[in-house]
Amino acid sequence: MSSNSFSYNEQSGGGEATELGQEATSTISPSGAFGLFSSDLKKNEDLKQMLESNKDSAKLDAMKRIVGMIAKGKNASELFPAVVKNVASKNIEIKKLVYVYLVRYAEEQQDLALLSISTFQRALKDPNQLIRASALRVLSSIRVPIIVPIMMLAIKEASADLSPYVRKNAAHAIQKLYSLDPEQKEMLIEVIEKLLKDKSTLVAGSVVMAFEEVCPDRIDLIHKNYRKLCNLLVDVEEWGQVVIIHMLTRYARTQFVSPWKEGDELEDNEKNFYESDDDQKEKTDKRKKPYTMDPDHRLLIRNTKPLLQSRNAAVVMAVAQLYWHISPKSEAGIISKSLVRLLRSNREVQYIVLQNIATMSIQRKGMFEPYLKSFYVRSTDPTMIKTLKLEILTNLANEANISTLLREFQTYVKSQDKQFAAATIQTIGRCATNIVEVTDTCLNGLVCLLSNRDEIVVAESVVVIKKLLQMQPVQHGEIIKHMAKLLDSITVPVARASILWLIGENCERVPKIAPDVLRKMAKSFTSEDDLVKLQILNLGAKLYLTNSKQTKLLTQYILNLGKYDQNYDIRDRTRFIRQLIVPNEKSGALSKYAKKIFLAQKPAPLLESPFKDRDHFQLGTLSHTLNIKATGYLELSNWPEVAPDPSVRNVEVIELAKEWTPAGKAKQENSAKKFYSESEEEEDSSDSSSDSESESGSESGEQGESGEEGDSNEDSSEDSSSEQDSESGRESGLENKRTAKRNSKAKGKSDSEDGEKENEKSKTSDSSNAESSSVEDSSSDSESESESESESESRKVTQEKEKKTKQGRTPLTKDVSLLDLDDFNPVSTPVALPIPALSPSLMADLEGLNLSTSSSVISVSTPVFVPTKTHVLLHRMSGKGLAAHYFFPRQPCIFGDKMVSIQITLNNTTDQKIENIHIGEKKLPIGLKMHVFNPIDSLEPEGSITVSMGIDFCDSTQTASFQLCTKDDCFSVNIQPPVGELLLPVAMSEKDFKKEQACLSALHLLSKPR
Repeated sequence: MSSNSFSYNEQSGGGEATELGQEATSTISPSGAFGLFSSDLKKNEDLKQMLESNKDSAKLDAMKRIVGMIAKGKNASELFPAVVKNVASKNIEIKKLVYVYLVRYAEEQQDLALLSISTFQRALKDPNQLIRASALRVLSSIRVPIIVPIMMLAIKEASADLSPYVRKNAAHAIQKLYSLDPEQKEMLIEVIEKLLKDKSTLVAGSVVMAFEEVCPDRIDLIHKNYRKLCNLLVDVEEWGQVVIIHMLTRYARTQFVSPWKEGDELEDNEKNFYESDDDQKEKTDKRKKPYTMDPDHRLLIRNTKPLLQSRNAAVVMAVAQLYWHISPKSEAGIISKSLVRLLRSNREVQYIVLQNIATMSIQRKGMFEPYLKSFYVRSTDPTMIKTLKLEILTNLANEANISTLLREFQTYVKSQDKQFAAATIQTIGRCATNIVEVTDTCLNGLVCLLSNRDEIVVAESVVVIKKLLQMQPVQHGEIIKHMAKLLDSITVPVARASILWLIGENCERVPKIAPDVLRKMAKSFTSEDDLVKLQILNLGAKLYLTNSKQTKLLTQYILNLGKYDQNYDIRDRTRFIRQLIVPNEKSGALSKYAKKIFLAQKPAPLLESPFKDRDHFQLGTLSHTLNIKATGYLELSNWPEVAPDPSVRNVEVIELAKEWTPAGKAKQENSAKKFYSESEEEEDSSDSSSDSESESGSESGEQGESGEEGDSNEDSSEDSSSEQDSESGRESGLENKRTAKRNSKAKGKSDSEDGEKENEKSKTSDSSNAESSSVEDSSSDSESESESESESESRKVTQEKEKKTKQGRTPLTKDVSLLDLDDFNPVSTPVALPIPALSPSLMADLEGLNLSTSSSVISVSTPVFVPTKTHVLLHRMSGKGLAAHYFFPRQPCIFGDKMVSIQITLNNTTDQKIENIHIGEKKLPIGLKMHVFNPIDSLEPEGSITVSMGIDFCDSTQTASFQLCTKDDCFSVNIQPPVGELLLPVAMSEKDFKKEQACLSALHLLSKPR
């Protein structure tokens, strides 16, 4: 940097500034201020000229200097227009530095940044991954609502980028976009769900951070990725580890049962001594049930243990809080050594670590007792560290080590840090109350401190002695007399007030001293502090009630002084005491009990740790440090009584492989087999005949080629909707495969014949698939291609199933019952269906296809197979106990001929009644319509109810978003249908089927206008 600076000064021929960013001292005019301004202006002008130069070396030199200015905290915003011009530079080094500058100032100079937005969009497709990532960072830094759609599209594209660095920046941009426009939450959740499946360690930490910012309550997104995150944790960057560990801590508290239950029950049995025999038997039975830790729970604890040796203090602290909150108590001890190691770090780290240790040491002293000497105070420690160490030493004090600690405290009292010395005296007082054996020793030591030269030490000693004497009902007349003599020398208001309170409480034990103290206080009443004045009034009232002969006039004098005091609290107290202790005609009934009121036995003060109430905050968080709930703090939930289903975390590799298997192959292999389970399905497929294997092999080869061609077309497409359509097409293919299996199960004896017939038909469908793929290659619109392909395949497979059903069973009637839902009784009279079998928009596409008038009428038939698979609409954790699942019954919808029928099962998993369950606000895309179910008045605990609703998806896979509401809460949910669920089952003759099948090869040409 210095060499570049020197060369620049030589070339420009001036020495205005020896180093960029340093204020110039040369003057051009007689006015010093004007000279300074002109020099500054001249310097920036030279930088602008260098940025406009034709030489890349000059531009690079200028950009290095500007970035250096930013690093030093100088304002370089006035150079923004000159820098933006170089955003399209072909030099990679210049472009990198320009993007660094733009990320810093894009938010401040939004208008100028918007002028170059087309350049940023082009840079998103740059071959260099650093440029793509930097362009996305700049784009997300321009916080203008008008470019939200552009940012959303850029994030979607970047989330599918081949470079993990670009995907990482896409995760960072999600948080910026969400803060700019929270209404994009649902779309951002889809991107987060996609990025959570990423296997790159570079992406994991960033996407979990985006998850925590956007949708921390969507625990269901973590289920399938839980084990992957646990295994990747060691290789993620340090700050990503911190975020993931905190998120997994919250996750574990919702998905696993408490590992502390057994110990808690034992403690309860020890505490409840007078229990009935029945209660003891019940608890004994509970203890007999051994606790078995969930393997996933153990996986998390095991994989985080190596991170206790991390060089990053935040990672060690995060692992420590995880062990504290979710590990068995017997295993939490390993974190103590790592936390003590962090005490060698700088004071800021020490402060946070000691705060967390102070909270831990209250509940589990044994964890840190072996490291007692590590908490001894050093002379170089700042006051905040000293007081925290004192707090920990107090928590760890017991009968065994109290003598050592008291000797240590004696040294601390002599410290030059008066605040620390006062804190030490308070610590001695707490040790005296906690450990009875040393109470007298501590009291005598505090009395000795009363002769200390330092007034603050004496004052603090008086306050602590007052508390100790209040807790000890034993006679301590000598101590009180000694403290009364100190009133002449002590000036600290709290100490003076404490002495007066002690004398007032024990006025009958020191009858000669108390009146004389009151006489002295009456003299200086007007100059005393308000706190002392209140105690003087109390002392006078107590002496008036116990020794009125000597103190009656003195008390009246003090009451007269208090009556005209400037402080209204003192005036009110004076009036109250006068009416209470001086009897007159206006005195109420309370005057009789004045002595009992003033001289009642006072409860002893409870000396507690200030960290006692912090344990309800998660350790290591800002809320725990401040002892108040900070913005964005996510509370740890209580352990569930019963562990949720652990199978939600299972990732079925076999199932994923089958999604990519062509549907024709699956149907061919399993056409004559039973469908019970995945394992039996694999065994059955291995037992299939050699003929069917060879045929299915050839078919899978053909269909695989067509599938590859389709995939290549989808990869070349830039529209994300084509990917969604292809995924939904695979889902429908999987459903069709299962339908074929269930159908073959119901056939019986004619399995072999049907299998041969299906082979021929599947070959026909495969050939048509190949034809459609070849035509698809010549088409330019990838979105319409993928949609039409998936729809045609689903329709053909559905028609094949109907033909197969007609061959294996008795022929179906053309008329069908519309009301065939589970919620309604079936109608006995068949009703003819006047509407076409396909939905209206699909019929519009097929208007050019002429059907033979002599063929049989196309009619809707009952579904051969209704899938039992349900989809999660609302998880019980997200719904606060209300769980909702939905499935497609594949029946005509009673709410409208264009609607898809959906059945929703609502479950109440809480122990309380849930009232007024209904559909709230609907956020539907244009054209979508919804018929909601009637509101449910109440759902009993552990109760379940199934309701029906209809949605018109307009023959698309658009997501229907709406709110499922109860009396108290509203939960955002959404339903996205697979393509196969948008079709109706149709019965037709084989002749009509083949005729329609031949027309399907050009379906995508008809679907273009749509």
